[in-house]
Amino acid sequence: MGDIRRVRPEVEGFEAYTPGLTIDAIKARYGLGSVIKMASNENPLGTSPVVQKVLCDKAGLAFRYAQAGTPRLAAAIGAHHGLPAGRVVAGNGSDEIIDLLIRVKARPGRDNIIAFKPCFSMYKLQARLCGVEFRQTPLREDFSFDPGALLALADENTAICFVTTPDNPSGYAPPVAMLERLARELPPQCLLVLDEAYMDFAEPQQAYSLLPRLEEFPGVAVLRTFSKMYGLAGLRLGYGLLPEWLADYCLRVKPPFSVNILAEEAGIAALADGDFVRATLQAVREGREYLSRELGALGCRVWPSQANFFIMELPRGAKLDAGGVFEALLARGIILRPLVSYGMPSALRVSVGNAFENAELVRHLGEVLA
Repeated sequence: MGDIRRVRPEVEGFEAYTPGLTIDAIKARYGLGSVIKMASNENPLGTSPVVQKVLCDKAGLAFRYAQAGTPRLAAAIGAHHGLPAGRVVAGNGSDEIIDLLIRVKARPGRDNIIAFKPCFSMYKLQARLCGVEFRQTPLREDFSFDPGALLALADENTAICFVTTPDNPSGYAPPVAMLERLARELPPQCLLVLDEAYMDFAEPQQAYSLLPRLEEFPGVAVLRTFSKMYGLAGLRLGYGLLPEWLADYCLRVKPPFSVNILAEEAGIAALADGDFVRATLQAVREGREYLSRELGALGCRVWPSQANFFIMELPRGAKLDAGGVFEALLARGIILRPLVSYGMPSALRVSVGNAFENAELVRHLGEVLA
């Protein structure tokens, strides 16, 4: 007799994703009236007022289905990057595009996927769910990439190579010459996927991104998101800039309405709001400089970053370890990201906040360390 509880063997060992702590949860736990969240790399300025108005104006359309494939949004994204709309696949966050690429490109039980370690957990989770081998090579001690070690993982069955740049949790972005090397030396059947969720914060972008030169590299795909620079994390909107043949296959199998109609309208509006992008870049740039200086004055080590976050290591000889500092700051209403899951128990990841939030972190951390 069969068992109704039988599931695919790839699923049996999975554990539920553990999300970051929410502001409401910390308010309830500690009886706080306000909480500062600097843990999820969200936009320090929130959501653009222009986009908020568009969402209010378009709220009456919520009963409508979006147009399958979101062609208006695809056209806007293509125009923004100077690429044909036929290369754009928008999704329910870039997570959906990662899932699509693995399911479309990698053959279960035969192919493999390669990446650095640590990396975005979604690469490994979706590969495992699809029955695809996942190979990793560690980062160097300074969080930089070893391209030779990554290339050594590849063989004739390597379907995808994922590279996150700027990387999470370090904020390290490899020079574009390294990406060119990977694109040229990976096996011909391997798709190089550059996950550029934080590339909007890198300066200058042309020193770190292959996106402006995609025509030179037919085996490269680039992922971007509206969650960070554009402040739309809660609407779940991301996209892939893919070779046209691959975009066509992805659109054939992608759920047609995974991008909801309000997310589409918000995305189109966000791309046109250059003032908000400039203000965000200024806030992140100034915030990184301020926090690096002030946390350094407290004896902390702040690793350089091209993203809207950075790794912080506590002063040598501090009375509390990273876990203790994390808990102490939580009780004061400040949420940071411990890095135990990344294999870095002595470090914390700090998302750049607005000027008030940054100053509050410095003040409270100084008191905790004292």
